[in-house]
Amino acid sequence: MIDLFSDTKSKPTPAMRQAIANAEVGDEQKFEDPTTNRLRDRICELLGKEDAVFLPSGTMCNEIAIAVHCRPGDEVIAEAGSHIINYEGGGPAALAGVMLRAVTAASGAIPGTFDGAAVRAAVRADSRYFPRTRLVSVEQTANAAGGRVWPLPMLREVVASAHGQGLATHMDGARLMNAVVASGVPARVQASGFDSVWIDFSKGLGCPVGAMLAGSRDFIAQAWRLKQRWGGAMRQSGMLAAAALHALDHHVERLAQDHANARLLAVSLAEIPGIHVDPASIDTNIVFFDVAATGLQAPHIVGELAAVGVQMGATSDRLIRAVTHLDITREDVLKAVDAIRNVVLKVEP
Repeated sequence: MIDLFSDTKSKPTPAMRQAIANAEVGDEQKFEDPTTNRLRDRICELLGKEDAVFLPSGTMCNEIAIAVHCRPGDEVIAEAGSHIINYEGGGPAALAGVMLRAVTAASGAIPGTFDGAAVRAAVRADSRYFPRTRLVSVEQTANAAGGRVWPLPMLREVVASAHGQGLATHMDGARLMNAVVASGVPARVQASGFDSVWIDFSKGLGCPVGAMLAGSRDFIAQAWRLKQRWGGAMRQSGMLAAAALHALDHHVERLAQDHANARLLAVSLAEIPGIHVDPASIDTNIVFFDVAATGLQAPHIVGELAAVGVQMGATSDRLIRAVTHLDITREDVLKAVDAIRNVVLKVEP
């Protein structure tokens, strides 16, 4: 199986498994797990924050951050395609009692982003009839927009606009390290000014589980309370922390290969009749391509691909998403392209 469904499908390498086996562990809840403590310190330095907490998933990072920053009835500003709006099971409403206000990119701007003007326009007037605008969230990279990277000036503009309105700021850093490698801008520089930020280990970095949420000491103290309440305690978490430390040491720079493979995929797909994709829009490791002109629906194509050992995801009747990661080679990409060509052109395998 050539599994391009998501970079969450990446599996621990043999070296990572060895690091897990050798991990020194203790009671994470009492701050006695030395490996988790080392990871916390590493992430604080990486992101430029005072403190951090290890959590099972990025979704839990987002939900805890929202619940700490907001109170029931408050409103969060986020991009319309963002993960917190579309892919967290309504968690902000169910867990924190907050509302979500969707904004979109200005005409001609990078899809999946928004600017300071959009923040100012979305802030509610001070009235008992309106929800209170409390938090602005950005997603780096913008998954649903095809892994696009927020440029540093835009991040700073959004932070300045939000703080100027008295709002808190949060960065969903699910693929922050992809943005770091693609842009050359260090993580702590991108995270500067954000009141909370997290990094995921289970996507391009190839870990089996885990993410780390960072912020001020007071913010993380409150996050720990919610971690406990929502079942996020992990006891001897050092085994998972060891995987994350290994990934930070060995799997960051290699993200450039994933980006190169994604561009190869886009360039090759663009040569197939009926498939539309703009290779110039591929910033990182996510490729969306439009199959409407093939006369076939995306779910049908995805089903045909699965039957020949290529896994992708249909996000609508016309769009398919493919994500490169450390288990995908250049040869895998070319084989996947051949499989797509055969399905679209109705060539018998």
